[in-house]
Amino acid sequence: MVNQRTGLILVFSTAVISGFSVFINQFGVAETNPYLFTFLKNTLVAVFLFALILGFREIKQIKKLSKKDWLLLLTIGLFGGAIPFLLFFKGLSLTSAANGSFIQKTMFVYVAFFATAILREKINFKLYSLGAVLVFGNLLLLKALPASLHTGDYLILAATLFWAFEYTISKVALKTISPKIVALGRMGTGSLFILIFLVFTGNISSVAQFSMAQIPWILIGSALLLGYVLTWYTGLKSIKVTTATVILLLGSPITTALTLFSGKSLTTGQFAGLAIVAAGIIAALGLNKFISAQRRLNVRS
Repeated sequence: MVNQRTGLILVFSTAVISGFSVFINQFGVAETNPYLFTFLKNTLVAVFLFALILGFREIKQIKKLSKKDWLLLLTIGLFGGAIPFLLFFKGLSLTSAANGSFIQKTMFVYVAFFATAILREKINFKLYSLGAVLVFGNLLLLKALPASLHTGDYLILAATLFWAFEYTISKVALKTISPKIVALGRMGTGSLFILIFLVFTGNISSVAQFSMAQIPWILIGSALLLGYVLTWYTGLKSIKVTTATVILLLGSPITTALTLFSGKSLTTGQFAGLAIVAAGIIAALGLNKFISAQRRLNVRS
């Protein structure tokens, strides 16, 4: 059983993986059909997860799942592993990695609504204030989000709303189902839904245009996604979903910084944004106080 401290560290790891993943995946979706890229990457992750479950001898737990558990996993697969992935990677092919990461990391706002309504979680307003500081710092890094959002930005926003709902439902599922099985439910059933989408929309024909040059991007994207789901669901099991999604915010400035450092110079405002984000990260890394605050909240809940 993962304790709260380990759970926080795991979710911090998820944020770092996410920051690099969004930046790198933009190159992957530029090389192939974004829907096919999503399907191949997610399917590969599902295969890896199934192998891990076999290796850790958790296959018996799958056989013991109740009808309610299967319903939860199907819901997680559809609303977490299928629809938002299709929306996100199509959106990522139409906008910048920095914009995509920023929009996705506003998820903590929507999770607060779902977690309050479904899980009855109490919101840690100090933690959300930290989230607001990180958002402001990243806005400076981006030189403020464009006044007129593009189609890709709206697709990523829609994906973010779906993921906010799915993460809340996943928190319910993790009460009785192991993190690896929840991750497999998301990626496995999600891949099946995506395959159905590819067949019915004719996008499956893009397989004929697949080239060897696309394989490295799919392998890299799959490795990052595997690390993401393993650290995320294992960490989420022991901490509040509202806390976890605020920590996930740290991934956005990582993506933005990578984008800026890839051949671009920083303005004074962007340096200020980096300073604000760094201050926010330093505040977030005060783990002892952070953990104590979360424990007090858990006792009151």
